Amino acid sequence: MGVIIRRAVEADCERILELVTELAVYERAANEVTVSLPHFTDSGFGSNPVWWAFVAEVDGTVQGFALYYIRFSTWKGQRMYLEDFLVTEEMRGKGLGKLLFDALIQEAKEKGLNGIQWQVLEWNEPAINFYKKYDAAFDAEWVNCTIYV
Repeated sequence: MGVIIRRAVEADCERILELVTELAVYERAANEVTVSLPHFTDSGFGSNPVWWAFVAEVDGTVQGFALYYIRFSTWKGQRMYLEDFLVTEEMRGKGLGKLLFDALIQEAKEKGLNGIQWQVLEWNEPAINFYKKYDAAFDAEWVNCTIYV
């Protein structure tokens, strides 16, 4: 199995968006993915990119991705926010997740960021167990809030 971890390029956007949909199905929110491919692509590779990603390519096919952006905390400064992280079901347990996560950690260090934050659903035990291997701190105190405009 030939695995390559690399930065996402514009040509990966269609496949990444397919994997975003796979993640939404897994998270029981299939109908929540409403972003268009042109908007997704422009947001990552247009004149003012707001997200970046790494992909895990296996034998020429993207089988996983980690998409992040930089957020600012008035308490901590710049941090990486991991928006989505997925390895396809058939490729789980083969080390791709570790390779992607390690690439994120290295990227955060190289950019001088002081941490990585993300969310995980409370029932997603496989993901929680994966993050525990990295000594992740879990915070049950904060409540997620959203408004749509």
